[in-house]
Amino acid sequence: MSVTIKSQREIELMREAGKILAAVHEELKAIIMPGITTLDIDKKARELIKGYGCIASFLNYNGYPASVCVSVNDQVVHGIPSKGRILNNGDIVSLDAGVIYKGYHSDAARTWAVGDITEEAEKLIQVTKQSFFEGIKYAKTGNHLNDISSAIQNYAEAFGFSVVRDLVGHGIGTSLHEDPQIPNFSQKRRGIKLAAGMTLAIEPMINAGRPEVYWEDDDWTVVTEDRSLSAHYENTILITEGEPEILSL
Repeated sequence: MSVTIKSQREIELMREAGKILAAVHEELKAIIMPGITTLDIDKKARELIKGYGCIASFLNYNGYPASVCVSVNDQVVHGIPSKGRILNNGDIVSLDAGVIYKGYHSDAARTWAVGDITEEAEKLIQVTKQSFFEGIKYAKTGNHLNDISSAIQNYAEAFGFSVVRDLVGHGIGTSLHEDPQIPNFSQKRRGIKLAAGMTLAIEPMINAGRPEVYWEDDDWTVVTEDRSLSAHYENTILITEGEPEILSL
């Protein structure tokens, strides 16, 4: 496993990539409402990313056909936008996007409410988001990767939710996916020791029901096996000598 330590110049470029991606997510949030299609969201994402002078990390990545993954309700991740999928009042929608700025990637995901949602759905979104923040309390030089993973799992499960096991977070830099893999659940091994200059994409994927998932026939869309709701929250972070820096907020 080779985990890259970024130079100050590389960190500056990733900061800019993160700042742009945060702005893209805020602008996408503004169009989320009943009646729009998931393809409408992708078209807007494509336009925004291009407008910021960036390249969409996901477009054509291993054949993925869109600029943003749009996953609705029981879709965990990698939902493919289409004009046939219309958002309805009460849905929840997860947007996972990345941008490349001068050769460096940033990756972030958000789950939003569509109109009025149930209390349980709202709780799932909030717990998923907070589990990220619970995890990165341990994202400090000298700690181990598993400290982050365990904190995410412990927080989410305390609310009766479950953590997806088949998908994990990752390192990030000049490639969208670099070493190390970052599970959102506790491992027997402590994992690598964290060091300043590491850039990581931490991304809890939390289900309202059981943790099991399966891939649909398009080989991309991952859904919950029990059809329960799923939420996703992700940021690109930088390990520093002190507190971690969130690059995509």
